[in-house]
Formats: sequence, structure tokens, C-alpha cells
Amino acid sequence: MAKRKKSESEPEATSPAPEPGSPEPGTTGNSGTGTSGSTGTTGGNSNRRRKKKQVARVQHAEEGGAKGAEDQPVEGAEEEELTPEEKRKIERKLKKERKKVEKRLLREAGLPVPKKEIPERPLALDLALQYLSRWATKREEWRFQKTRQTWLLQNMYDCDKVPDKYFDQLLEYLDGLKGNARQVTVQKAEALMKESGTTEEPGEDLVTKCRRARQVLQQLS
Repeated sequence: MAKRKKSESEPEATSPAPEPGSPEPGTTGNSGTGTSGSTGTTGGNSNRRRKKKQVARVQHAEEGGAKGAEDQPVEGAEEEELTPEEKRKIERKLKKERKKVEKRLLREAGLPVPKKEIPERPLALDLALQYLSRWATKREEWRFQKTRQTWLLQNMYDCDKVPDKYFDQLLEYLDGLKGNARQVTVQKAEALMKESGTTEEPGEDLVTKCRRARQVLQQLS
């Protein structure tokens, strides 16, 4: 009985008091640390990683990879789709990279690298004659173009540039000349006539020019 009374009189064991500044039980030391500061940077990095994974997926699918590669998604790739503009940028980038690889392989094999084909631009002569022919045959589709008219007036005495069949059309076209263009055309024709009169033995080229100049003066008189 004495022993039992002694155990009842002993004080119960209590946990030590927490030291000042230490976290309370059940809480963590980082409870006061906010996460908003890292949200902006992690969001930007996440977008870049997503785009890189999508680029890897597209490139992997286009190159073919191993058999069945199209059915094997890139590890960690997200299900979010790129916008149409982002897809176009990626496709253009991949196309340029493929061309670089093809050229490098051709050079390593000692084969000529094909040059980029540049479409031939129509000559001013062809455009001017088409302009005149459209005026003569398809007036409803014809539209005035000062550049084409200037070329015709500057080269109408050259048989190689303006053949006879086009010169006949040009004579009719000259009826519509007005203002300074008509005046300059007459002055040039008169100058050619004077030149032929002062030349003792005019060549065939000058004779042809004088014949056309005479026709122009008759048309515009």
C-alpha cells in the first residue's frame, strides 16, 4: 500500500515548452513563405518547355523515326495544341532545316547543289507590244499605261523592236496622243527627216527611220 501511495504522489511527465521563435507543433517552417513570386517565372518556363516538346513531336513525326513512331508520343509532351500561327512558324523552321541538311549531304557527296529557280520577268518589249495589241484588238480590256506608251514612242523607229505589223497599229494609236506627248513625237519625226536630208549616203537603218517618220507626220498633221 505504501508503494501505491508513492506512485500516486509523483507528478505526471509533461512535454518541454517550445523555445521562442520555434514553429508550433503541426506546422512547417516554410508556412510564412509565399509562392506568388515564383509563379511568373515558372509560368514562362512552362510555356517554353511546352513549345519545345510540341516542336519535338512535329519533327519526330515528319522525319519518320522508327517504325510506329507516330503512335509513340514524345515523353512528357502535353496534350495542349499549338495555335495555327505557332504551327506555321514551326513548319517554316523545319522546312529550312531540312533544306540545309539536304544541301550539306549533296556537298559531302560531291554533287552540285541546285540553285533556286528565279522566274523570268517579261521583257519591256513584250509588255509594250502586248499593250498595243490589246488596244487594237480588245479595247474593252485595255487600260492606259504611261510606261508602255513611253517605250513605244521611244522605240517606234526601230524595226527590230517594233515590227511593221505593230507599227501599223501604233500609227492609229498615235491619233489619241495629246499635249506634250504629241508635240514631242512630231518634233522627233521632223528631226529624223532633217537628218536624212543632210546625209549624203544614208544607211538602210536611217532610210527605214525616215520612212516611218514621214508616216508619223502624216498621221499627226
